[in-house]
Amino acid sequence: MTKKYNIAVVGATGVVGNNMISILAQRQFPVGNIYPLASERSAGTEVEFNGTALTVGNVDDFDFSKADLAFFSAGNPVSEKYAPIAAAAGCIVIDNSSHFRYEDDIPLVVPEVNPQALDTLPKRLIIANPNCSTIQMLVALKPIYDTAGIARIDVATYQAVSGGGKQGIDELYNQSSAIIDGQKITSSEVFPKPIAFDVVPQVDVFLDNDYTKEEMKLVWETKKIFADESICVNPTAVRVPVSNCHSEAIHIDMKQHMLASDVKGLLAATTGITVIDSPKDQAYSSVSA
Repeated sequence: MTKKYNIAVVGATGVVGNNMISILAQRQFPVGNIYPLASERSAGTEVEFNGTALTVGNVDDFDFSKADLAFFSAGNPVSEKYAPIAAAAGCIVIDNSSHFRYEDDIPLVVPEVNPQALDTLPKRLIIANPNCSTIQMLVALKPIYDTAGIARIDVATYQAVSGGGKQGIDELYNQSSAIIDGQKITSSEVFPKPIAFDVVPQVDVFLDNDYTKEEMKLVWETKKIFADESICVNPTAVRVPVSNCHSEAIHIDMKQHMLASDVKGLLAATTGITVIDSPKDQAYSSVSA
């Protein structure tokens, strides 16, 4: 008999939390009980799991000993406060915020890249999930890194407004509608500049080195996940006016020479990667492809 797991999802009413619940159903994860949780403000609303409406509970009142796993996607302050409470109750936490990512005793895991980081369960029972841009980059680079080594990565990300949550998506739609109606947009709440019909070369705050925090996440997380402090990463992060789907342009310097055809073959043979590459047929990846 397949073991079933009781699952708590913290941030269940947000875009990411809601998608987590959908994916658990989509992948037929062996769920026993599922507990959607949110702040007091959102408690009492409903979310759907496998065609069943579930009432969202208040995270303040939840007994985490009832859950085997807890997925957190409600931002750094919530993770900082409640993830240790959940772990202390014996619940394994998988945290989607950046709060724990750079702590030495917290594994930062991409299953396709460094599953060995979970060979032993962390003492604190907290597992950090990397930044979305780091995940997609390293999944693509892992087979190349293992085969030829990588000395340097130059990456430009083109990040959708969904990175700003539902508020970010709403802001894009509202600003776009206003501009189409002939209004001039001069301010923005979610993003540092108006995003409709424009691109913004700032994702998160600028740091003292003039890179943004989003850009530096690509540096810090790549080194930790690959366990390679020597690898150089030069990132540029740009917000683009699409609702969903981040994209990246990545150029690498390999330690050993490989032909482009061999790299394509290597990627095509890797589970989880689809190679779409026929420019003469206009066959390339796109949001609608």
